[in-house]
Amino acid sequence: MRLLTRLVLVTVLSLSLVLSGLACGPGRGYGRRKHPKKLTPLAYKQFIPNVAEKTLGASGRYEGKITRNSERFKELTPNYNPDIIFKDEEKTGADRLMTQRCKDKLNSLAISVMNQWPGVKLRVTEGWDEDGHHFEESLHYEGRAVDITTSDRDKSKYGTLSRLAVEAGFDWVYYESKAHIHCSVKAENSVAAKSGGCFPGSAQVTLTDGRRKALRDLHPGDKVLATDHAGNLVYSEFMMFTDRDSTTRRVFYVIETKEPVEKITLTAAHLLFVLDNSTNDIHTMTTAFASNVKPGQKVMVVDDKGQLISVIVERIYTEEHEGSFAPVTSHGTIVVDRVLASCYAVIEDHVLAHWAFAPVRFAYVLSSVLFPQSYQSNLNSTLQPEGIHWYPRLLYQMGTWLLDSRALHPLGMLVKSS
Repeated sequence: MRLLTRLVLVTVLSLSLVLSGLACGPGRGYGRRKHPKKLTPLAYKQFIPNVAEKTLGASGRYEGKITRNSERFKELTPNYNPDIIFKDEEKTGADRLMTQRCKDKLNSLAISVMNQWPGVKLRVTEGWDEDGHHFEESLHYEGRAVDITTSDRDKSKYGTLSRLAVEAGFDWVYYESKAHIHCSVKAENSVAAKSGGCFPGSAQVTLTDGRRKALRDLHPGDKVLATDHAGNLVYSEFMMFTDRDSTTRRVFYVIETKEPVEKITLTAAHLLFVLDNSTNDIHTMTTAFASNVKPGQKVMVVDDKGQLISVIVERIYTEEHEGSFAPVTSHGTIVVDRVLASCYAVIEDHVLAHWAFAPVRFAYVLSSVLFPQSYQSNLNSTLQPEGIHWYPRLLYQMGTWLLDSRALHPLGMLVKSS
């Protein structure tokens, strides 16, 4: 592993060149360029996702009212975006106060509104509520909800405005009234964004001989079931852990499918391959943060015949596990507990992340060719030290400089000592 580290240091200077050229070609399979989505307006009284607002699959549970005198008031931040009109009928600025996640989604929506209707702005009629105007346990009391319209108050636009809010990343959108749209987000301190991307150490992968092996027991050189860029099942070489933590207890999302019933357990910021429920074409699969996967979407499962199929997500819940491991394979994908996942996290673009790890793959191959004895010794040696590897730390820092913040998971990577 030390040899690999030295070789990566030599090649990491190429990273900026890699990042600058990523979006230039369409590629194939799940790497191809995305076409603009056709916007389907929401119907009156429709909400997305189709679950209750304060459930895990949407914005999550109510955590308590925030007042100006409470300790949690510091969780709220004012939004002074000039492209958003705030009604502020109380004249206290309360409608401008919201959590950072809510602010990010609202700012993203403001851009979409101006692009959709030139000359029209997003309008917020209700934000944080300090006066008790909403029903009990409303997320408005936590600054996690906003009621919105367009600046021209053209009600014929509200169905499309709802869809734009969904696309902007709000965790729950409800065409609640003929007069406004209600949007809300998960809590900042929820399990939705407390770490990078990992699996519990007890999660199982499949080796070339068909045996199952716990993630915690993987060694560089082990070949595990994964997929190539075209979505074909292959056995890919395990290279390293980007995060290896044997002791810390974390909260994980458990995503459970319908028949065949399979479960994958992973942290909120980890990427999972998904399909819309309207298609079974695996070549159209995209990636989503685990915290953004919704019941009704489809994930990729390896069935008893050894084929990759799409299966509907039935429910999502959380569990605590001790230990977390983030494996990286040469193909950038991995089948964990029979469900296909990306090896990457924090940035919501599998192709970009895979290109960014090109220096790691190059160094790994180069070490096996130029230094075969040292390479074999590395395969038989003990695993890398505990903690987050320096390379993903570097990538995350570069990502904050080079990428739109909306491409990163809301609270980024949990930085801890290596």
